[in-house]
Amino acid sequence: MKTCRRFDSVRAEFEREISFMLAHSQRYEGRPSGKSSAKRATSAKQQMARALSTHVGRCIECG
Repeated sequence: MKTCRRFDSVRAEFEREISFMLAHSQRYEGRPSGKSSAKRATSAKQQMARALSTHVGRCIECG
């Protein structure tokens, strides 16, 4: 599937944020901040899927 630059930039931004959260959750495993970060990473994955799906549905280049 061919995607536009906007799709790639949105995806990269979400993936960067998710990787930061996952790294934090591994570093502070077992602590409240680590658990919270892991939950936020899961939520961010869902938000990314929703945002990219919406983008593909609306974008002329991607659709």
